[in-house]
Amino acid sequence: MEWVAVLSRWVHVGTAIVLVGGAVFKRYVLIPAAANLPEATRDDLRRRIVGTWKKFVMAGIALFLLTGFYNYLVISIPEHKGDGLYHGLMGTKIILSFVVFFLASALTGRSAALENFRRNPKRWLGALILLSAVIVGIAGYLKVDPLERHGPRPIAGGEAPAETR
Repeated sequence: MEWVAVLSRWVHVGTAIVLVGGAVFKRYVLIPAAANLPEATRDDLRRRIVGTWKKFVMAGIALFLLTGFYNYLVISIPEHKGDGLYHGLMGTKIILSFVVFFLASALTGRSAALENFRRNPKRWLGALILLSAVIVGIAGYLKVDPLERHGPRPIAGGEAPAETR
């Protein structure tokens, strides 16, 4: 079953590359490049792009949920049982991910209640990119978390307490 774990991790990271890369491209390349187009042309371009990009966003969210919860429940929990820092950071990462999912959905959706997000895409894409960078930073830390923290903790006088051996 190791191949399932590798595939799940690969799909999870690959999805992040595609979606975060798309958000960066849209925020820092596409929006500025389209700024000088006539309004009707810009609106048509936005409509066409969102129509296609929405499919990537929705599929990406589904893949994130599937692979993320698999990676956490099947791989991380057994490996980090009792590690409060790990699980606290993972919980923070998951909550931030749901905020990113909301922003991505708001920016590609049609709900009138969320039109304010679509009126200012530079701001909300910037927030989405920043939160994504924080999530990647947390994930990077969790992946290379110092092993010494998980091993026996020596007490004064030498040996580790029995409950940590």
